[in-house]
Amino acid sequence: MSFAYSGYPVAVLDSEERSGSDFADLQLSVMNEAESELAFLQGADVVSAEQAAAIQQWIVVKPKSAGADILAAADFVFEAVTETLVIKESTYRWINEFVSPQAIVSSTTSTMSPDTLADFLENSARFCNAHWLNPAYLMPLVEVCPAAQTAERTVTRLKALLERIGKLPVVCKSSPGFIVSRIQALVLNEAARLVEEGVASPDDIDKAIRVGFGVRYANLGALEFIDWGGGDILYHASAYLADNIDDHRFSSPEIVKRNMDGGLNGLRDEQGFYDYREVDIDDYRAAKLTGFVRLLQHLDLMPNSAG
Repeated sequence: MSFAYSGYPVAVLDSEERSGSDFADLQLSVMNEAESELAFLQGADVVSAEQAAAIQQWIVVKPKSAGADILAAADFVFEAVTETLVIKESTYRWINEFVSPQAIVSSTTSTMSPDTLADFLENSARFCNAHWLNPAYLMPLVEVCPAAQTAERTVTRLKALLERIGKLPVVCKSSPGFIVSRIQALVLNEAARLVEEGVASPDDIDKAIRVGFGVRYANLGALEFIDWGGGDILYHASAYLADNIDDHRFSSPEIVKRNMDGGLNGLRDEQGFYDYREVDIDDYRAAKLTGFVRLLQHLDLMPNSAG
């Protein structure tokens, strides 16, 4: 949907051999899903009925028998088959038969190592993982994860394509959970523990996440926030939590202690996770606070004024 929305022709290619009726069911399912997403965007006043119809025209669903022609003509191939290694391998063997030598091939997997998948592909230098966050047609972030075999040019081309359709790619090494899923798992599990321990109600925990945690990190990234408040503050707060709740869950990583010991606590030291030595810190603070105010105003969360 994201590519069609930006005016790119998209062929959804079935990787399985199906009977005519089974493929017709699949085709209908895919087009109904696209229609549903476009109907939502239309209802949200993002697109008009005419625009929605034009976007849907960019999408075609083709059977596996059309694979030779579709794959040979494609500049980019995104694999999104079932998260089973055997199925992934057989799919890449099939892709190898027809795909152009210049095409970039990418998996949308959220779990499998790109090194493993790249080995299934001839000329593995043109493979690079791209993990789209759900809902993919709305979420701006895509995690780009090259394999050890991936050429730098492949990463550059993939990022450029994603940026052309308005996505914001981030690059990470091959690691379980990549970036978002790894951080998200800790947050979600800790929220569930708060309910389990009777610390607060689910409603109050979610309210704290939405209007405390959420708005804060929409304006400042987590590492920016460490630098903003000071790495030493994080270290000592974490030590208290580690002593009183769980050492394994709350102890700071070595990098936080190392920065603290080296006097690299963030803004006040002009160095932390980021280097601020050539940054006007007053201007930086003002810009971040202004952005925060604008976000609070947009969400109608600004404190009540007496004026």
